[in-house]
Amino acid sequence: MSAFPASRAPTDEAGEIAWLRLTRSERIGPVTFAELMRRYPNAQAALDALPDLAAKGGGKRGPKVADAGAVQREYEAAQAAGARMLALGGKNYPYNLAVVSAAPPLLWCLGEPATARSEAVGIVGARNASALGLRFTETLARDLGRAGRAVISGLARGVDAAAHRGSIETGTVAVLAGGVDAMWPPQNAALYDEIVAKGAVISERPMGYQGRAQDFPRRNRLVSGLSLGIVVAEGAERSGSLITARYAGEQGREVMAVPGSPLDPRAGGCNLLIREGATLVRGIDDVIEALSRIGPMPHLLAPREEDWDAPMVAEDAAMKRVVLDLLGPHPVDPDEIIRRSGASSGFVSLVLLELDLAGRLHREPGGAVALTV
Repeated sequence: MSAFPASRAPTDEAGEIAWLRLTRSERIGPVTFAELMRRYPNAQAALDALPDLAAKGGGKRGPKVADAGAVQREYEAAQAAGARMLALGGKNYPYNLAVVSAAPPLLWCLGEPATARSEAVGIVGARNASALGLRFTETLARDLGRAGRAVISGLARGVDAAAHRGSIETGTVAVLAGGVDAMWPPQNAALYDEIVAKGAVISERPMGYQGRAQDFPRRNRLVSGLSLGIVVAEGAERSGSLITARYAGEQGREVMAVPGSPLDPRAGGCNLLIREGATLVRGIDDVIEALSRIGPMPHLLAPREEDWDAPMVAEDAAMKRVVLDLLGPHPVDPDEIIRRSGASSGFVSLVLLELDLAGRLHREPGGAVALTV
């Protein structure tokens, strides 16, 4: 379970600044952030504990805590832009994203965060989309909006922009690779302003940050995480749209695709997805039918407060040595370490957290861990 209980989320400016500072600190990824918040009542307490945890993990120095001045400037820039902080576990954080593995600890949001409601559908596709693909996308997005579904996309040219245009009056969310105040591409400036006014623009990146090529996969993971299902309208076999579809599958979301001509490279990725089992989409009825099959999956159940009750465990040098001996340069699942060591999951998690903060641990995307060489 990924979402934090509400008691962990910040409720005032000081709490938000501490939350932001912890998020922006060295070696604090989403998994590490979650482990810290399992054990400490708030972000400031976790910040205070970093040096001691890193020392116990054998680090020569603790993680570099984000500069207080830089964090304050980012926070003030957000206030000036009218952006709201959505902290994981807080009431405004999108539910769909909160329950995925390694959910971002915070998002910045311009507009109305409630637009990212749990029945939202993502639509992604080619930037160089065909006229027919653009018309289909805009019609599908409009129909989804009339059916009460918000539409999530990435504000790129082509299919993304058509998806936003079709759903602008009924609820659309644009997810950016850069900061929420660093709109891209410039051709969509007017659309961006309209989405801020009528929907929401969301990003996990710092205010003012200009997105780069390597940031788009992270953006795509947010698009799929915010959505109950993803529709790929047009997309080549090697494209960001297929990366989004892959993330959707990993997150337990419905993957759907619009078929196209085998002679059009822009349809290659969609046809491949359908061949691999994605739902074929001819219109809104196919989308609604596919989503109705999802049902109340366990990973969409609300988190319980006790799921996050992971108190500090007593130091046990002998057991810690056993756990360390089971680690090496090749990735291993933490559950395997727990099984072979006989240690509790809380103890193993603490040892891994200490190693992580000491810079001695590498976490694989699927959750496996390895010692750094």
